Amino acid sequence: MSKALRLGFSPCPNDAFVFHALVHGLVGTDLSFDVVLDDVETLNGLAEQGALDVAKISYHAFGRLADAWWMLPAGGALGRGVGPLLVSRSSDVDLSTATVATPGGRTTANLLLDLYAPEALRRTEMRYERILPAVADGTVDAGLIIHESRFTYADHGLRMLVDLGEWWERETGAPIPLGGIAARRDLPRATIARVAVAVRASVEYAFSHPDASGAYVAEHAQELSPAVRRRHIETYVNEFTLDVGREGRAAVRTLLERAARRGKLHQPRAPLFWGEA
Repeated sequence: MSKALRLGFSPCPNDAFVFHALVHGLVGTDLSFDVVLDDVETLNGLAEQGALDVAKISYHAFGRLADAWWMLPAGGALGRGVGPLLVSRSSDVDLSTATVATPGGRTTANLLLDLYAPEALRRTEMRYERILPAVADGTVDAGLIIHESRFTYADHGLRMLVDLGEWWERETGAPIPLGGIAARRDLPRATIARVAVAVRASVEYAFSHPDASGAYVAEHAQELSPAVRRRHIETYVNEFTLDVGREGRAAVRTLLERAARRGKLHQPRAPLFWGEA
């Protein structure tokens, strides 16, 4: 058997749902993986350091890493109604002076805030699960929330200032690309091809056996109710997860091109996706 690949993904319900079959040997592959579970900004950093071979990373981070990483067509989070939310205790917030907590400088959420409100310069980074409490207790003026926080922010007495996903969709007409599964370009091409097939097979298994991953999802999201876990998966896992497709690829290019025009990224080389001509 070949050496195990270092695979990183988040413990969020959508990633656990997607990767359950792969990590439990339920898809037909002879690949083996050493799994790293961590929040997406940590995974962005590990990918940047070359500490992983295959990783769920933000599309913002991918824009910085595309010369060294391929994006795979399956397994990612991209769609409509899935964007990050900017929340606060009050609707009267001046973003030019407010301190905004973000889930990390390399996250797509942070890039969307750059595009929506470039005047929001006072930012502090923290793990995504710490943002809602920090906004609620007044540590920061506003918070940029992702993942399951979109379902629970009202429980903290907070209100939404803007849905950056809805803003993006109005601006571009495109779905919002949040994150995807990337593989190092310096891996053997045959290995990347096998990884791409295995990831798609894991997604197909998840769709065909939607309850099979329940215990695995719950194990890594113990703080969430079953209802929130279910809503999380239903929100972030969709047809783009099986195959990003032409529309998804175009959305990624739009995001990276707009970021490059704002000086937030260098325009990455093409092609970006494995298997793309």
